[in-house]
Amino acid sequence: MSRNEPAASRGASPSPSPTSDWNPRPRSIAAVGDSITRGFDACSVLTDCPEASWATGTDASVRSLALRLLGPSRAAEKSWNHAVSGSRMVQLPEQMALAAKERPELVTVMTGANDACRDSARLMTPVADFRTYFEASMRQLRAGAPKARVYVSSVPDLKRLWSTGRTSELGKKIWELGICRSMLADADDLGPAAVARREAVQDRVVAYNEVLRDVCAKDRYCRYDGGAVFDFRFTGTQLSPWDWFHPSRDGQARLAEIAYRNVTAAEPPA
Repeated sequence: MSRNEPAASRGASPSPSPTSDWNPRPRSIAAVGDSITRGFDACSVLTDCPEASWATGTDASVRSLALRLLGPSRAAEKSWNHAVSGSRMVQLPEQMALAAKERPELVTVMTGANDACRDSARLMTPVADFRTYFEASMRQLRAGAPKARVYVSSVPDLKRLWSTGRTSELGKKIWELGICRSMLADADDLGPAAVARREAVQDRVVAYNEVLRDVCAKDRYCRYDGGAVFDFRFTGTQLSPWDWFHPSRDGQARLAEIAYRNVTAAEPPA
């Protein structure tokens, strides 16, 4: 059974941060996170492509959040990408410390997929640890940038990734190399054990998003995306042709659209 993120995990409770504290037009941006924000496999195989990043990229076809908010000239000077491919939530405090040094008006956060994408489901980051690391990350940022606005993206729907990518024979062949085995291993196996494994990963992603929502709601300058990235109905064209896992340039552009819409909105996502 496909499982969508429950309403509670999309920001229904606790109450979101007050709108009056939000700045919809920041003049500088620092990005933290993992390979998605680094643009990994968006331009060529097994390579970061930060110019195609949804957050701070310079590629005009993507129109990153930085380009949309700052314009090309200012984005070149006032946006920084401190994301690291392969990183998990435990590495986020270090990235936040680097972001704080830039004194940005906005910090974008997209991380958590690698906490769920492990060699086996039993290796996924425990939810309590995920919360501890994210709380530590916010404290680290606030130590150096107490009033920076923070935009937190939800973790993508990995089960939808499986259901979309498994329609491609090439995609399944690539996944056999070991990509996100907790969800994508044995992509055509619909037996009880495989179904239970995928449901466990899906449940963990939903729990991670609840943590992101809850911790963000406690910070007056933080805005969670309301589950927008998790809910995005991506298609095969938005997946990298090299791994059928990371966003393609088109996928990065869709992430930029989602972020821009939520960052500039008068009210936080419901």
